[in-house]
Amino acid sequence: MYVENIIFDTHLNFKMDKLNVFSSKDLAKITQHRSGEIKFGEKIITVPSDENWIEFITNCEAKFVLLGLPEDIGVKANLGRTGAATAFESTLKSLVNFQHNKFCKGSELIALGEIDFSKEMEISKTLDTTNKEDRKKLFSLVENIDKDVSFVISTIIKANKIPIIIGGGHNNAYGNIKGLALAKGMPVNAINFDAHTDFRIMEGRHSGNGFTYAFEEGFLKKYFIFGLHENFVSKSVFNTLKNIEERVKYVTYEEIAVRKSRSFSTEITNALKFISNTPFGLELDLDALPNIHSSAMTLSGFSVEKARNFIHLVGKEENASYFHICEGAPDLDLSNNNHLTGKLIATLILDFIKSKKPNEN
Repeated sequence: MYVENIIFDTHLNFKMDKLNVFSSKDLAKITQHRSGEIKFGEKIITVPSDENWIEFITNCEAKFVLLGLPEDIGVKANLGRTGAATAFESTLKSLVNFQHNKFCKGSELIALGEIDFSKEMEISKTLDTTNKEDRKKLFSLVENIDKDVSFVISTIIKANKIPIIIGGGHNNAYGNIKGLALAKGMPVNAINFDAHTDFRIMEGRHSGNGFTYAFEEGFLKKYFIFGLHENFVSKSVFNTLKNIEERVKYVTYEEIAVRKSRSFSTEITNALKFISNTPFGLELDLDALPNIHSSAMTLSGFSVEKARNFIHLVGKEENASYFHICEGAPDLDLSNNNHLTGKLIATLILDFIKSKKPNEN
């Protein structure tokens, strides 16, 4: 299947009330006001209740649109640990309480809202991943999520905005890539800061094969995996990548950080040469960062500072067309610091926004 043949494919069954559009009151409830300070949440733009969200974001001067995906069905379908459904809520609580100042202005961001996956989540809770038929039902639920995500992402990009997508499993890379491709009318590229390829076999939709489906269906042209962990990739996946190495490339974490046979900055440059000549998506899986609560938490990986630098260098590229942070699972942190995952995600959001400012480059 090629994009050229399905470029007018739109999700005609998408119900507009499935998008929970935020109001200024929603943000005010979670913003901790303090005398003498202006919080980010006081300046973030929301869609007025009497306006159509598509028309509003199209005419709004703000460049970035924040969208939440509160689901972890793709993770469950991939036999992973659930918990990613709460990442967006946790992120928003931190984001609105950052400071509005000369470095980060809330008025640059439209907090659109979140796609309501509550019905799908309720169904998924009744399904047993060890049951073959139940797992097929999970695959089907993920396919429905794909349609909703690709529609909203495509709509945002057609409005000439840059989506910042938070939450969910990495199954949502498919909807993001498809949405970008449909909006641009062409196959697009992607770069993924991740310990895993998420390029596994097409056995049914889940968080481990979003890029595979996007590639095979013609939406994804070139794909670069940055920081792949050698111990986490099967021989069959490596063989698949070898057969398509002209379109899918990677550099491993061990090459850069352990054996030091490659340079972090040089490999970012090489990756950008490979994917940045056409619109591309920036994907970041929190599984790649050590000690961050996520569906596949790791103890070894690039530091948060390295991830922030990566986002800055990649985000400032003109063709960087969306930013997706996934797999964060604050609920898996049982300590009194379970807000820190959301705080980290909020920080990464602002790093991306800042990367687009000429004076910050």
